[in-house]
Amino acid sequence: MSPCPIPPKPASRPEKTSRLRQILLFRRDIFTSQPERLYRAKMAEFKTLFFHSYLINQPDLIHTVLKERPEDFPKSGVISSSLKDLLGNAVFVTNGATWKRQRRMIDPAFEGGRLRETFDAMVAAGETAIARINISNTPEPIEIEEETSHLAADVIFRTLFSLPITHRDANAVFQEFRAYQRSQPLLNLASFLPVPGWMPRIFNREAGRSARRIRALLSALTEARAIEISRGSAPDDLATKIMTTRDPASGTCFEAAEMVDQVAIFFLAGHETSASALAWALYLLASDPDTQLRAAREAQRVLGTGRPRFSDVRRLGFIRDVWRETLRLYPPVPMMLRETTRPERFRNRAIRRGAQIVISPWHLHRHPDLWHRPDHFDPGRWQRDEARENASTAWIPFSTGPRVCTGAGFAMVEGVLLLAMLLRAFEFRAVPGQVPVPVAHLTVRARDGIHLKIRPRGADTGT
Repeated sequence: MSPCPIPPKPASRPEKTSRLRQILLFRRDIFTSQPERLYRAKMAEFKTLFFHSYLINQPDLIHTVLKERPEDFPKSGVISSSLKDLLGNAVFVTNGATWKRQRRMIDPAFEGGRLRETFDAMVAAGETAIARINISNTPEPIEIEEETSHLAADVIFRTLFSLPITHRDANAVFQEFRAYQRSQPLLNLASFLPVPGWMPRIFNREAGRSARRIRALLSALTEARAIEISRGSAPDDLATKIMTTRDPASGTCFEAAEMVDQVAIFFLAGHETSASALAWALYLLASDPDTQLRAAREAQRVLGTGRPRFSDVRRLGFIRDVWRETLRLYPPVPMMLRETTRPERFRNRAIRRGAQIVISPWHLHRHPDLWHRPDHFDPGRWQRDEARENASTAWIPFSTGPRVCTGAGFAMVEGVLLLAMLLRAFEFRAVPGQVPVPVAHLTVRARDGIHLKIRPRGADTGT
C-alpha cells in the first residue's frame, strides 16, 4: 500500500455561492461553507444579515489578539450561547474577573508535578483499551473513533474522579456525551441572531436534553466527592485538587454549581479533543506504513515490553512529532471566536466595535506562506527550521497566550503515551476506498467515522 501524502480535507464551496446556499452549508458543516481562498488569505472579511466577522491568518495579528491584548478581545458570546446548556459559566466561556478567578483555582491542578501523578491513570486506561481491542479483534474494519472516544473518556474519569469508564456513573456520562457531540455543532446560526439576551434562542433540542442529563450526572458525582472531602476520605485526584483549591484573592473555593461547570468543560475539552486527535493520528499512520513502522519501532525500543514510565515520554521524539503533525493537520478545535471591545484597524481595514474575530487553526495550520507543502503529512518537518519558527506563532492547537488551554501539557503527555502504547500493540491499516471526510462538530471528526483494520503487531515490529 502506497503512502498517503495528502490526507483528506473537506471540499470548499465555490467562491460565488448564494446566501441561501451558504446558510445551508453552514448548518451542515463549517468547513464546506468556506471558500478555498481562506487557506491563502492573511485576513478575510465576512458580512451577513446577522453578523460581521474577520478571519485572521496573519501571525502578528493573532499575537495581538491572543497574547498582547487579550482583554481587548474577549471570548465571543456566540460560543457561550451555543454551549451554555452544558457548560454554564465554565472557564472555557467566561471573561474578565470571573475567568481570572477560575484560572487561579484551576491552574494549580495542572502544574508539572501533577502530570506525573496522573500518569499511572493514563497508562491504566491505555492497557484497558488494548485488552478491549484484543478481545474484540476481528479481521473486519473497526470504527476507530469509537475506540479512541472510549479510551479518552476512560483517561478523563480515571484522572478526574479515580473512576474507570466501566463504572456505572462514568459510563452513563460517556454515553450522553457521545449523543451530545453528534447533535451539537461547534457554531449554531441561532447564536448569531441579534435578539435581546433574555429572549430564548432556538437550538438543537436533542443536544439540550443531553446537556441536562450530563449535568445531572456530573452534579451527583461532584456532590459525592464533596462528601468524601468533608470526611477526609477523598482520593488525591484532579477533582479533589480543584474542589479544595482556594482562590488566593478571595479565599473561596468553587461552589457546587460552579464545579459542575468546570467538570463539564474538563470532560468536553479533555475527552473530545484527545479522542479526535488520536483517531486522526492512527488514520494518518495507517495511510503511511513507513512512518507507522518507524513510530512503532521507537515505541518498542523506548517502552520495551514492560509498563510505560513517566520518563519514557521524553524519549518518544518521533512519536511526539507525529502527534504535533496530527494536531497541525487536524486541530481538534478548528476555530476560536473573539469579539472586539473597541474600534480596531487590522491590515489597514477599520473594524467596528462588536465585530467577530475568527482565529482558525484549521486554516492557519495549512497556510502556504507559513508551511511547506501544508496539506502533506510530514512529521519530519518538526525537525526542520520551518516548524521551529512556526511552533509559537502559527501552530496553536491549544490556543496561546493567557487563555492557552490549561490542559495542554496533559494532552501532549496523554497523546504521545497512548499513541506509543497502541503502536506497540497493534498494526493499523487503512481500508482501500474508504477516505474519511473531516467535519466540524464540537471537534474535528470524520463525517462517517474512520474505519481501520487492526491486527496484533509482531514481536519484530514489522508484521
